Amino acid sequence: MRKPNAQTKSRIIAAAWKLFYEKGYDYTTVEDIVELSATSKGSFYHYFEGKDALLGTLSTLFDEKYEELMPKALEIPDSFERLMFLNHELFLMIENSVSIELLSKLLSTQLFARGERHLLDRDRIYFKLLIRTVRAGQEVGELVSDVSANEIVKAYALCERAFMYDWCLCSGEYSLTAYSTPMLRAFLSHYRVTE
Repeated sequence: MRKPNAQTKSRIIAAAWKLFYEKGYDYTTVEDIVELSATSKGSFYHYFEGKDALLGTLSTLFDEKYEELMPKALEIPDSFERLMFLNHELFLMIENSVSIELLSKLLSTQLFARGERHLLDRDRIYFKLLIRTVRAGQEVGELVSDVSANEIVKAYALCERAFMYDWCLCSGEYSLTAYSTPMLRAFLSHYRVTE
């Protein structure tokens, strides 16, 4: 019998969130997820106790998006602009493929989580890529060096969470991407070295 692998888990997560967006969380079944992911129920239950367990995997989806974006982001020579690009593309993905209802559920579960808080997990790919980007910017003098890379990334992540929270609170009455881009730029501009 073949063991499930990380690609199987990723396919399950991607399929689940696609279905949650298209059909709604309540109308998506484990069978739907298994069918779309081309996996088996055994594989599904190897990774997840049930559909509710998938709510905490949105951060995995975000990490995969960041990994997908990094090759293109690395073509942007300025590290500050690279951070702006990453935020813009992630929020565009959220607007186009994550329902406000589910994003709200994720954010609320993180508030009351007793154990793992996925959005704050510093071992996530998200944080590792951001730290690498900020440190690279500090090394070449594009970003201030009197503030640690960790503190800059913490501020960046805090802004992203605040924008997502407000967008959910306002029931998506405005474009998350269009609103956050100039606001994040303004908020983080004091970390940028200007001539």
